[in-house]
Amino acid sequence: MERQILHVDVNNAFLSWTAVNMLKNGYPIDIRTIPAIIGGDEEKRSGIVLAKSPIAKKFGIITGEPIYFARKKCNKLEVFQGDFEVFNKASNNLYKILSEYTDKIERFSIDECFLDMTGYLRNRKLIDIAYEINSRVEKELGFTVNVGVSSNKLLAKMASDFEKPNKVHTLYEYEIEDKMWHLPVSELFMIGRKTVPKLYNLRIKTIGDLAKTDKDFLIKRFGKFGLMIWNYANGIDEQEVISKKEEPKSIGNSVTLPMDVSNSEEITKIILALCEQVSFRLRKHNLIANTVNVQLRTKDFIDYSHQKQLKYATASTKEILETAKEVFREMYKKEPIRLVGVRVDNLESKDEVQISFFAEKEEEKQEKLDNVLDNLKNKFGYNVITRAGKLDVEDIVKGKEKKMK
Repeated sequence: MERQILHVDVNNAFLSWTAVNMLKNGYPIDIRTIPAIIGGDEEKRSGIVLAKSPIAKKFGIITGEPIYFARKKCNKLEVFQGDFEVFNKASNNLYKILSEYTDKIERFSIDECFLDMTGYLRNRKLIDIAYEINSRVEKELGFTVNVGVSSNKLLAKMASDFEKPNKVHTLYEYEIEDKMWHLPVSELFMIGRKTVPKLYNLRIKTIGDLAKTDKDFLIKRFGKFGLMIWNYANGIDEQEVISKKEEPKSIGNSVTLPMDVSNSEEITKIILALCEQVSFRLRKHNLIANTVNVQLRTKDFIDYSHQKQLKYATASTKEILETAKEVFREMYKKEPIRLVGVRVDNLESKDEVQISFFAEKEEEKQEKLDNVLDNLKNKFGYNVITRAGKLDVEDIVKGKEKKMK
């Protein structure tokens, strides 16, 4: 099975995150729209440029140069201090959105992540998910990302580095020659400044030149590194997305609808689909939940949510669904809805919790059914079998439903 990989890279992260935080705190100007940089301690004349606005870039200011020299290039330059707490919070907010799509996420750095979507597409196209992530990050978090789409990590990362900002790009094997080989060899991942002159001396100036160079020659000249860069130039990369093995504090999923929905029955079907996904992921982590939270977003982008304690800690789809439906009935105000979300909180390891005799007996039959369905999904794919009430949810999500009365 071909892997389904995304690489999400925040555009101008430090400056963008600072700008969003300042705007939230009442600063009157978006520093992304003026000559601005994020830098160190300017008074000591040891500070360097950590990030620059697009306008600052037009003055020739470059990342890593001393602020002293940057000011000489632009006398109207505004300098702002970076705040790691702000950066860390923004990075975590991005991660929360990405974790709604897959459990296999590798934080490659504070501002970029790999997502392995293999087995998580749920009858959707990878490119559609990429565009959805791109749009959601901007609308919900206030900054933008580039998303690279491919079948391996190397090509996904290369794709995310194409035209910026706020873009989605594909780079599949059949696109390598047209999209990647004409690029300077310096733009290939893992080729540093010291390597570029050595390749130039060998008349290797583009990634295509490198791809067409004899592999054995490169190995003889550069050793294992030569093999690696030859593989990368030809789009070969077998690395897995390595997610940090830690128990999530909550598990959730949401869906943005292509048109506003105000029919309670249709929204309940969407909640069923979300509860199936959330409980399936709970069981994969061997976790049980104590609380169910339902989120709704109106057509006017007003968010509200309610939560309810479960009768007992569980990973049962049936119990989570019933509680989610109760929450929905209590909170819904009959207005048109454009986003529906379900999240479970207060998670515990199933092996470490003493379940009451009543709960154990009530859950035993449902747990057997969930396990059978999970085994089928793991073996044949998530959508191989589903509950009857969910059969037309795909039509609702894709905007093909009949007009609501």
